[in-house]
Amino acid sequence: MTTETLKTDDGQLTIWFDGPAWGDHAKVATVGKCKFPSAKAGTRLLHQAAGKAISAGATGLIGPMEGDTWHSYRLVSDQGTTKPFMMEPTSGPHDQQAFADAGFNIISSYFSASVPMSELPGARPHDTDAFTIETWDGTDPDGLFTQVHDLSCQAFANNPFYKHISLEDFLAMYRPVVPLLKQDLILFARNADGMLTGFLFGIPNYADGLNPKSVILKTYASVQKGAGHWLSYQFYVNAKAMGFDTAIHALMHDDNLSAIRSGLNGADVFRRYALMGKTL
Repeated sequence: MTTETLKTDDGQLTIWFDGPAWGDHAKVATVGKCKFPSAKAGTRLLHQAAGKAISAGATGLIGPMEGDTWHSYRLVSDQGTTKPFMMEPTSGPHDQQAFADAGFNIISSYFSASVPMSELPGARPHDTDAFTIETWDGTDPDGLFTQVHDLSCQAFANNPFYKHISLEDFLAMYRPVVPLLKQDLILFARNADGMLTGFLFGIPNYADGLNPKSVILKTYASVQKGAGHWLSYQFYVNAKAMGFDTAIHALMHDDNLSAIRSGLNGADVFRRYALMGKTL
């Protein structure tokens, strides 16, 4: 990725000049790694970033986003009262105001919610012959994440702000967390031919310490109708058996199916996030 960091005595940010697709824009840049000691300083840096993006041919600028949605993106728009969970994006107290004052608007909204395990897993989905659910056997993590990469690229290709990521870059992101993974929280759906049709990635919330009582449903994807429902059901069954008392539904888009299912499971929203955009 082509990047440039702007650093002054009162703040810094980084620009990625080859950002993801956004609407009708022919070329989009992103800004991330923002450190704004004040809204005024952040606004000034964002104006400078917009000027550089225009010079590079961009017609749209979005942020906070470290190049694409595979990496850190979004700012916290409603902090709530709970402490951050593992892998949760954070932002400074002046970030949202700085983006707004620099002419950015909210272009996508997200939330995280929690639900007591006592209220899960809910009704068992209907049995099906279309796929089977299995847990990771704990071996060959590169093989695991290669399968996850391939299905992710397929399942997320039509999502807003999608940008392809190479297998090498994808593995580089996930290898550091391998020692933290628990086999029973990594689930797959496979069809009768053994082909991967869905996956769910969960992880204990180690932000609570070495023996956390909350577990994060981080990501799931499916190209098979009904697989997502079964994956989440089995995740809750396994997590409950492991002794977790709270499930965190992490970073869901306001409009997607997982958000609807979270609400049906009785989850309470504890944090909100926003992605900001500006036409140049």
